[in-house]
Amino acid sequence: MAKTVSVFTLGGTISARGGGSSPRLTGAQLLADTTGTAPADVEVEVHDVRKLPSSSLDFEDVADLAEHVEKARGAGHGVVVVQGTDTLEETAFLLDLACAPGTPVVVTGAMRRPDLPGADGPANLAAALAVAADPGCAGLGVLAVLADEIHAARHVRKTHTTSVATFASPGAGPLGTVVEGRPRVLLRPARPTVAHPLPLRPAARVARVALVTLSLGDRGELLDAVDDRFGGLVVAAFGAGHVPTWLVEPLAALAARIPVVLASRTGAGPLLAHTYRGPGSEHDMLGRGLVSAGPLDAPKARLLLHALLADGADHHQVADAFRALA
Repeated sequence: MAKTVSVFTLGGTISARGGGSSPRLTGAQLLADTTGTAPADVEVEVHDVRKLPSSSLDFEDVADLAEHVEKARGAGHGVVVVQGTDTLEETAFLLDLACAPGTPVVVTGAMRRPDLPGADGPANLAAALAVAADPGCAGLGVLAVLADEIHAARHVRKTHTTSVATFASPGAGPLGTVVEGRPRVLLRPARPTVAHPLPLRPAARVARVALVTLSLGDRGELLDAVDDRFGGLVVAAFGAGHVPTWLVEPLAALAARIPVVLASRTGAGPLLAHTYRGPGSEHDMLGRGLVSAGPLDAPKARLLLHALLADGADHHQVADAFRALA
């Protein structure tokens, strides 16, 4: 077991007694609710980093968090990040891009406020502490732990607006579970999300990436707004990577100017490469210079593209990084 776990709190439902109308609970108050369920032989250090709903977090907040996380890991600590669930999967994925192999990093939160019946925060936090303290959970990448399930940041998604079992990993499943306060790892990722950690630069907000989700009858008006303000674009296309025939040329023109990543709006499963070959098919669009998101859903593809561009990657380096995910 890791002797020390550093807990970094950002706010969110887990700390929002009274629906946010009352002052948010501190990390120390949250930890008090896990007495008797967290590992007894682990010292916990608590740091309140932000007190925000997760819908109000931005890249600069996560970049600052990443610095705290790496400092704690440099001291040999396991890490737990506590935040709201709205963007939990995005924080976890950004940390997964930024964190080198080392002690476990776990992100958790809650679906029910602490003043509501059946509040899930204490159980989620206790499970997260158990995973962060277990050296057997190192090398799995950044993890999300909720409802006694251990998920890889690369795959996890919030799938329901209210269910306490909202977090799932479509197409992959959880890596393991927490049983009687002990992690049981059943699966290990074949390789890390990226070959080398990507720094989350505080000034990365200047690398702007648009995300456009296509829908039936879409005439491409939103594509017209992707002008010089944006350094990249992610298109959440139909099915396995298909776009309307009338958007083929506009997207090809954008891909000649900036990196354009082709993802699926379905949220699960890999993008195809050559099953369909007609105009607007995945084969057609990839042949016109768009970059395949591979197994990443559109929001995570946007985060990876953002991190790559902020780190100075060019079009070819972007393509190589996404290709490595396949």
